[in-house]
Amino acid sequence: MKAHLQKIGFVALSCVVALLVLCALFLMLGARINTTRSVPLGLYWRVHTPVVKGAFVIVCPPPDALFREVRERGYIAAGQCPGNFGYLMKRVAAVPGDLVNVAVDGVYVNGQRLAHSAPLVRDGAGRPLPRYASGPHVLDKTQLLLMGDINPKSFDGRYFGPLRRTQIQDVIVPVFIWDGMSGGSQGGKE
Repeated sequence: MKAHLQKIGFVALSCVVALLVLCALFLMLGARINTTRSVPLGLYWRVHTPVVKGAFVIVCPPPDALFREVRERGYIAAGQCPGNFGYLMKRVAAVPGDLVNVAVDGVYVNGQRLAHSAPLVRDGAGRPLPRYASGPHVLDKTQLLLMGDINPKSFDGRYFGPLRRTQIQDVIVPVFIWDGMSGGSQGGKE
């Protein structure tokens, strides 16, 4: 009986190790899983294509006071990026040359209001949210505006403004989406 249990334990351990190795291999090859509510939940694949408007991207946030505060609030996780920040997954909403305006009723790109983009005043815990305060301006050649376009509560460009193109780590494409329209809660991840 003892030998039989040892054999079952060995098989189970072997399966777990094989699964972990397989997951690590997929990550090294370019697989990314999104579990946040900023872009559709699902499996994405890293691709080597230019960063264009509408692309999904993985970005390292700048290691500044704003992002330190939002990490402490739990909007973003700790991780591998400079400053111990986790990656963000967002969609590129505006590129260099686009006219951007973050207004009370939403974010405008070239005069068109983006869906689900009205800045909230407070998060789910009642804390005041930062707001990117700037009048209409044209993005320069180093800037991109990144938004979470399915969740009105996403922590995105309406709060932190344009980011530098050099902060983009990867362009990703969806492979399998299992939830495209769920909303999360502000104060959750991303």
